[in-house]
Amino acid sequence: MDLERLFTAQTTSRQLDLVARELQARGLAYYTIGSAGHESNAMIALATRVGDPALLHYRSGGFYCARAGLRPGSAPVRDVLQGLMCLADEPIAGGRHKVFGHPELAIIPQTSTIASHLPRAVGLAIALQRADRLGVDHEWPDGAIVVCSFGDASANHSTAAGAINTAINTAYRGLPVPILFVCEDNGLGISVRTPAGWIEHAYGSRPGLDYLAADGADPVAAWPVIMDAVRRGRDHRRPVFLHLRTVRYLAHAGSDAEIGYRKPSEIEAAYDLDPLLGTARALIGAGATADQVLATYDRIGAEVRAEADRLAGSRPLTSAAEIIEPLAPRTPDRVAELAARWSQHRSDRPMTLAESINTTLSVIMEADRRVIAFGEDVGVKGGVYGVTRGLARRFGAARVFDTILDEQSILGLALGAGLAGLVPIPEIQYLAYLHNAEDQLRGEAATLSFFSRGRWRNPLVIRIAGLAYQKGFGGHFHNDDAVAVLRDIPGIVVACPSRADDAPALLRTCVAAAATDGTVAVFLEPIALYHTRDLHADGDGGWLGVDHGEPASIGRARTVRTGTDLTMITFGNGVPMSLRAAESLAAQGIEAAVLDLRWLAPLPVPDLLAAARDTGRVLVVDETRHSGGVGEGVITVLVEGGFTGSLARVSSTDSFVPLGAAARHVLLDTDEIIKAATDLAGKERS
Repeated sequence: MDLERLFTAQTTSRQLDLVARELQARGLAYYTIGSAGHESNAMIALATRVGDPALLHYRSGGFYCARAGLRPGSAPVRDVLQGLMCLADEPIAGGRHKVFGHPELAIIPQTSTIASHLPRAVGLAIALQRADRLGVDHEWPDGAIVVCSFGDASANHSTAAGAINTAINTAYRGLPVPILFVCEDNGLGISVRTPAGWIEHAYGSRPGLDYLAADGADPVAAWPVIMDAVRRGRDHRRPVFLHLRTVRYLAHAGSDAEIGYRKPSEIEAAYDLDPLLGTARALIGAGATADQVLATYDRIGAEVRAEADRLAGSRPLTSAAEIIEPLAPRTPDRVAELAARWSQHRSDRPMTLAESINTTLSVIMEADRRVIAFGEDVGVKGGVYGVTRGLARRFGAARVFDTILDEQSILGLALGAGLAGLVPIPEIQYLAYLHNAEDQLRGEAATLSFFSRGRWRNPLVIRIAGLAYQKGFGGHFHNDDAVAVLRDIPGIVVACPSRADDAPALLRTCVAAAATDGTVAVFLEPIALYHTRDLHADGDGGWLGVDHGEPASIGRARTVRTGTDLTMITFGNGVPMSLRAAESLAAQGIEAAVLDLRWLAPLPVPDLLAAARDTGRVLVVDETRHSGGVGEGVITVLVEGGFTGSLARVSSTDSFVPLGAAARHVLLDTDEIIKAATDLAGKERS
């Protein structure tokens, strides 16, 4: 081990933490969760390769400085200071957040959500071999191992437990999972103590997980253990758990007064475990003098302060447009071109919604080997509703496969697969199940481009069976209309098809946007319409549709019925209900237009306003809940857009959906739509 290189990295990280406090006191820095006491993680960087992907927690300053030291031309001091000071030229997040990340160092930026990055890390480790098997290009070198660090408190989080379980489960199946979990154990989660021995008890004897422990205060003894951990993961392509004992200095963060929950004697005793002292002792044992070690420490401190002075007054982010620029880049012409190529191979037979999705998935997967589909029951069974039936047989287990029953791990696998050059289409079996894993969508998928200035993205199309109106089945888990959580996430796209003549175009666009722009898309499929064939009467086949190959640009609605007296704006199950209502209204002499939103995020603002102005009367038909439903957004668009005509809304009740026939008492129905439309049509047009 190169002790001088190690001490330089550790000292640089420590001095950066001290200067961060000084800058904060001067009003020049905004982040004080430091790495002091955890600098032993620098050894992990020195034991791995610069190209090994690393997903790190927020006490990883030593790792970052050490890995940067292995790459000529790197400037870790400037990088970290720019992040602390929220400067626009910071190389990874551009001043949007203080994160450890750099494309040239293979450090993928992560924010502070506890353990949220572990599912992605596991997903990347699993996806590496799958991508290689499929011949898909990616940026990671042969034999790469994924490095993932987290704290002892985070090890108790369900996200960490689920991710580690997924790694073990996958390895148990005989599949490669080259990942090094690094649990940096300082014994504290802010003020909550981790019981002595707990991490070893929880993870030290799990079959399928190699457990090794090292004391970060003793680099000479820790180094061979760390090297062994890396070797096992790389050579055997299996998960390894490295328990690295650390300490924590400078409290949790600048606002944390740890004297309130730690005795002074305990705080003082921890200084004997300083990893910098451990490395300094090793240096002196190897022939350096104490004066030389202290001179190095002081020199680096002076260099850090000098760089901070140089950066004072540098440019921060200056506008909302600049801040959101990397959030969700769009190239609609390129997306349309790719989607159009896939549409040339469409089927021209009438299909149900489920059949049209299945057929379109098949066409896309045939054309692009990067596309993979997976989830609970997706493979052999072909999905609970048969939407993926036959795909596993046609494309093989490398591309269509079943996962364990854990939504966090399903989405984590998708996030990792995107980093491995694949285009994942995971399925969440029911919308209600997504709520178990929302942070993987909000905190991980939607933020990666934002916090990496577009350098890393999440090409992703999440298929979700959702909404309500299943007959003879259901309850609140299988009939769920809680879509507000999706519409509230910046940058993601939410598509909601209603019929087979439109679903293929929407799906092609979503997958093309993922493949082209790295778009995070949700494809919300109305369960009750999967196998619906009729519209107005039994046997009329009015809800079957033919894929005409038409384009479906993101954020553009579709008129499904014209009319002059009022406009019904709706989506999903609301489309057939509105069409039935319009037929009944026509018998009364009221001609109603029906506009299918198709896109719930972003809402089709120009089309909404144009359709509203055409008739001057708008009825928003919203099958979701009255509070937090899609209709609230539609009405806001109309009001803010200057619509002054007559406006009304019908929606479902603010309730969970009960089981059986009771559901009809809380869900919007056609009769309510007819009544509201009749009342609205009787109003004077402004």
